[in-house]
Amino acid sequence: MIKQKLIQTQQFFKQNFDVFQGLYSDPRTPKRARWLLWAAIGYTLLPFDLIPDFIPVLGQLDDLVIVPLLIILAIKNMPPELYEEHRQRVFDSANHSE
Repeated sequence: MIKQKLIQTQQFFKQNFDVFQGLYSDPRTPKRARWLLWAAIGYTLLPFDLIPDFIPVLGQLDDLVIVPLLIILAIKNMPPELYEEHRQRVFDSANHSE
């Protein structure tokens, strides 16, 4: 169950990475949202976890909770139309390239 949620979270992050990257570099993105996106991206790129994965349950929960929480908070701290604009840009261009 936890492993499946981790895989889903990872897939969501990979699928939306270009959206988050675009939002991070967009000057219209509020500073707080930009900082939260930076923290989410940075946390996923860290070579270590705050709670090591070998600790049963807690080791996976930090990945399952921290990154999505940071992303949700970032999205809530930006205008919804800005988020939608970047989602459409990324997913429309992905659909045209297939």
